[in-house]
Amino acid sequence: MEEMVIRKAVQEDCAPMLELIKELAEYEKALHEVTLTLKQFTEDGFGKSPVWGAFVAEFEGQIVGISLYYNRYSTWKGRRLYLEDLVVTEKLRGKQIGKKLFEATLEHGKSNQYSGMVFQVLNWNEPAINFYKKYSPKFDNEWFNVSIEFKD
Repeated sequence: MEEMVIRKAVQEDCAPMLELIKELAEYEKALHEVTLTLKQFTEDGFGKSPVWGAFVAEFEGQIVGISLYYNRYSTWKGRRLYLEDLVVTEKLRGKQIGKKLFEATLEHGKSNQYSGMVFQVLNWNEPAINFYKKYSPKFDNEWFNVSIEFKD
């Protein structure tokens, strides 16, 4: 049996990565919210001005997990890594893949002198909350999530 490999994402990974993002959106009951195209996703990650980076978990030639991140800046803390999505395909959850992806992302932040990593987790997603608790995070109940959509 082939071993699972954690590695930096390459452009050819974008289609299976987007499928995992859609799988996560479906789990979160928000698949209808995914409007990103493969072309835009690929350009945003591997075009002239990439805005995201990622690690992928590859098993038996398939992308089965991703950790997608980008740069954030805090006027109080400086450079921060923002973890946008940590996704492992449902059939392979519970096999330490998420842990390996998460720890690769943490190491990336530390080795590149970020001051920390921030992310969000849905308040009803108990498995994810329990997973993150193993890393002694600070959960913040003071701030609201706010977004403004730009429409054409």
